[in-house]
Amino acid sequence: MIAIADVSAAIAKAAHTFAEHEADLNAADGKLGDGDTGAMLKRLTAGIATADLSGAATLADAFRTLAMAASATTGSSLGTLVMTGLMSFAKGTAGKTEIASSDLAPLLDAAIEALLKRGGASLGDKTVIDSLAAIAKALAADGGASPLATARTAAHAALDAFRDQPNRLGRAGRYGDKSRGLDDPGMLAVAMLCDAL
Repeated sequence: MIAIADVSAAIAKAAHTFAEHEADLNAADGKLGDGDTGAMLKRLTAGIATADLSGAATLADAFRTLAMAASATTGSSLGTLVMTGLMSFAKGTAGKTEIASSDLAPLLDAAIEALLKRGGASLGDKTVIDSLAAIAKALAADGGASPLATARTAAHAALDAFRDQPNRLGRAGRYGDKSRGLDDPGMLAVAMLCDAL
């Protein structure tokens, strides 16, 4: 079962991971954009990690608190998308103090739908959403038996599958075919986080 303490531990791990890999992610983004993905993720997750979840009675309370922290930490589009995902998690965990691993796939599916609406991306654009979709699909097939290992395998499979495809959205999308052979920084970040978890 997954409870608030597990969410808190995952957020702390994310903050540590992106602080450790800031330069790597900046370098990956420098090939396709402004070279600041690592710095943004470090700042965003550090800010989220400071959120006080001691007053959260349910998972929904915790996710809402984390979403507000994400919103306050950065005004970037990335911060907006993270906040959107967290609010979707809050909606999906209303009234619950814990969830089963088998609940993760439908929660991710709902978050992906919200992110697609908010961000204007489509599946196949070679973005972080493609990584999340691969993880959700793998988790649904796995049934929650080994969620962390399943997510890690799926994240790396998505990274490999999309590497030779062109980016189709945002700054990276302007590179078109020149982005073939390069990892999308957001997808790389998801793989790094899954490795850490």
